[in-house]
Amino acid sequence: MPSIVNRFRGFQPVVVDVETGGFNARTDALLELAMCIIEMDDDGWLSPGEIMMQHIKPFEGANIEEAALEFNGIRPDHPLRPAVAERDALRHLFLPVRHSLRETGCKRAVLVGHNAHFDLGFLNAAIERTNYKRNPFHPFSCFDTATLGGLAYGQTVLARAVTAAGLDWDKSRAHSAAYDTERTAALFCNIVNRWRHLEELEEDNG
Repeated sequence: MPSIVNRFRGFQPVVVDVETGGFNARTDALLELAMCIIEMDDDGWLSPGEIMMQHIKPFEGANIEEAALEFNGIRPDHPLRPAVAERDALRHLFLPVRHSLRETGCKRAVLVGHNAHFDLGFLNAAIERTNYKRNPFHPFSCFDTATLGGLAYGQTVLARAVTAAGLDWDKSRAHSAAYDTERTAALFCNIVNRWRHLEELEEDNG
């Protein structure tokens, strides 16, 4: 029976997207963090799991660029924004990832993102700031759907790669961590499943 532990050399792919107050992971606020654990069925096909998302309070002294807020539409000081501290957000999101690692036998989670090192940089910075000790993610390895989208469809922009893959894209929902995670997860599964389908065709024609 196919197993995800064997598909990615013991790694469990987890899609991550962040929304931030700027581009510098060390100085700029982490405002939203979303994750999606990638699952594999009994036939070896990948599919996105549940989308998990946390609104996050800016850490003390965090820089927030107005241009970043205009881009992502977040209002950090909105009274109805259900934001939590960085450490609480990490604990809430990491717990199901660790459960999945135990269930699948995978040794570490590997971050999947669109321009993945940006997301990994902010995730690692939050882990360091909060001195979080039970990080399930590999600290530097990642899968980048910008690269994969360029390979599979000739498109490196998320919206264009998603559309080229024949998937839906809702511009009005873009630039929220939850929606971008959902679409990135769908794109990643589409590309990996497409590769497997091509391999099966080659075997059938061989």
